[in-house]
Amino acid sequence: MARKENDLVSINILRNGTHIEGNIRTNGDIRIDGILKGSLTCEGKLVVGESGIIEGEILCKSADISGNLKAKISVKELLQLRSTANINGDIFTSKIAIEPGANFTGNCRMGAVVKGMEKSVTTETSNKSALLEEKSA
Repeated sequence: MARKENDLVSINILRNGTHIEGNIRTNGDIRIDGILKGSLTCEGKLVVGESGIIEGEILCKSADISGNLKAKISVKELLQLRSTANINGDIFTSKIAIEPGANFTGNCRMGAVVKGMEKSVTTETSNKSALLEEKSA
């Protein structure tokens, strides 16, 4: 039975040795083994390998971190910090699992805070749209 193109899961990979400065937005999953300096918005799962480095801001559905983050990370579902993870920044998540050996420096907020993020992002977007309409008039 043939699969429709829409049924295929999109997996993006930033390989070791690749360095991106800028913002990434994806509807699927993404794996980072290289370096990203900027923001990442992922509607699927984020995986940061041991060689992966992210500096900036992250918003994703779920995350599995083995590498280095110097970032504010917001995870709607489960955030997993593996034993090789090194996090320097604030965490906002519904659930967190931390393996022994993982390093975390920053603040962590759990629960309803993440559920409210979507509303604040929508409000911010609505405010920007209203300002643009006001300037056009």
